[in-house]
Amino acid sequence: MADTTDTPERDDREALQAAATQRLHPLSWLFTLIAQLRMFALPLLVLLLGGSREDGDDIGDLIGLAGAGVLAVVAVWQYFTYRYGFLESALVIRSGLLQRNVRLIPFDRVQNVTLHQNLLHRLVGVAEVRLESAGGMGNAEAQMQVLKLEQANALEALVREGANRARAAQATDGGGDAARDDAPVLWLALPTRELVRLGLISNRGMLVVAAGFAYLTQAGDVFTKRLSNGIESMGREGIAMAEAWHLGPVAYAGLAFALLVAMVVAVRLLSVALAILQFHDFHLHAGERELRVERGLISRVRSHLPKRRIQAYSLRETLLHRWFGRQSLRVDRASVEAVNESQSVRDLVPLAAPAGMDGMLAALLPEGSWPLQDWQTLHPRAWWRVFAPLAMAVLAGTALLVYFEGPVGLWALALLGPVYLRARVWARYSAWTLGSGVVAFRQGWLDRHWRFAEARKLHALQITQSPFDRRHGMATLHLDTAGASPMEPALRIPYLAVAEAEALAARLRALMPRDAGINPARTGASAAPAA
Repeated sequence: MADTTDTPERDDREALQAAATQRLHPLSWLFTLIAQLRMFALPLLVLLLGGSREDGDDIGDLIGLAGAGVLAVVAVWQYFTYRYGFLESALVIRSGLLQRNVRLIPFDRVQNVTLHQNLLHRLVGVAEVRLESAGGMGNAEAQMQVLKLEQANALEALVREGANRARAAQATDGGGDAARDDAPVLWLALPTRELVRLGLISNRGMLVVAAGFAYLTQAGDVFTKRLSNGIESMGREGIAMAEAWHLGPVAYAGLAFALLVAMVVAVRLLSVALAILQFHDFHLHAGERELRVERGLISRVRSHLPKRRIQAYSLRETLLHRWFGRQSLRVDRASVEAVNESQSVRDLVPLAAPAGMDGMLAALLPEGSWPLQDWQTLHPRAWWRVFAPLAMAVLAGTALLVYFEGPVGLWALALLGPVYLRARVWARYSAWTLGSGVVAFRQGWLDRHWRFAEARKLHALQITQSPFDRRHGMATLHLDTAGASPMEPALRIPYLAVAEAEALAARLRALMPRDAGINPARTGASAAPAA
């Protein structure tokens, strides 16, 4: 890995051997075992709910017990073979018994230090510590599960102090600024009333319900049959009750509407509960060089994010956001997001008033770049590029309905009106800008979304054209950063005139790092190299 040394140089071996090391908390094996068992929760659920017991076959239970035993042995083995210590400028990790491994994690390469405490952690007085560094691909370079809370706090302070010393030394050598984060300023705190607003705005409840159904349907035919039988039984009972009460069509409609409202209310209340669980006592502090986020009701998380590691921003303002006078901000980091997103700082500002959001963005972005100005519209026929595929889908669906249902299927043509209106509105309110070193793309009318990044942090750009784009003289500009998803760029500006796309690419190349280039994962009719 880029920031670790598994085979240190000969000159460093004596220092490594002399480095004092210590074990994790005596109960760390138990927490490791619990974490491993959580990974196998779905297979165990399938085994318990979907497994057959008609023949008295206990092989499934035996396999489960054997698997749990193996995991327990591995957890205990890791406890006795895992040690950590410190050199002047690096963290030392020793692991392995049969095959010994010594790793160095330089303090100046550590991007983020995360302290995580779930309910069990807090009851025992321990914490899990994760260290993420450059080149870690979203996986923790060191994950210490677990340490005493005092040791975890001391480790966090030591790593941050070491990083400060390393930056100060580099600044001294290079004549730069060696500012420190000794007195972070509180940027944002979310009281309970704000978390209630966040829950009412978000769709977390719906996502959990959908994930729950998807999760349970994997439990085999037994659960599926039970679910279908339960729904069928409830339907029969509801119909019988309605007939007994002699309900008419209006009463049926009212009852169905009341049921729908109750379901919506229940899902929103679930979203509120989830928001409180995740963001309780949320505090965002900002120092000269880094941001610190603390949050969580049952599970407490404290995470640090260097400002220089923020690669791109996503600002959202849905219709519900505007009703409550709020906005939300997410960020992309310099490395791929952690596997456990609950421990990440992707949701940098879950909810804030527009004025407060403007102040934070003005402090994070280059001076004078926020609020964004000089928005440029897309190609005049961009609306047609959005409308045409949807219209063809409507026409194809109408043809199928007419074929199977007859002339009555022609009613589907009425969908062309909303599709046309949507395409027009989308093209009307979509725009891009490049000013003060920040490139941005906005879209949406009811639900507004701004995606933007500093040009100096772009790693690759590419101009692509589909056959339809070439027919209309359009192109799409893809912009990638180090924090972008492998499946999606940091920014995508579609439906630009070809000359406009090439001119924008040239302006961006002048602001990008010299070692940037084309994203090899993308292909297209034409590409604009970044170097």
